[in-house]
Amino acid sequence: MREQVQSALDKIRPTLQRDGGDVVLLDVSDDGVVTVQLTGACKGCPMSQMTLKNGIEKFLRSEIPEIKRVEAG
Repeated sequence: MREQVQSALDKIRPTLQRDGGDVVLLDVSDDGVVTVQLTGACKGCPMSQMTLKNGIEKFLRSEIPEIKRVEAG
């Protein structure tokens, strides 16, 4: 599943990079919890939690239904 998650993150990475940020995959647990780290402009952005939940998590769950949630690491 890690490869699927990485592939999905690669699809949304250009959007984050356009705003000066990025996302790094840290872990994918067996029970469907993905841990990522926001970097660059996304790291200190006040909207980072919204980006994580409404952007990254929503997209990953639509691409990979087995994903339960996405957390910041």
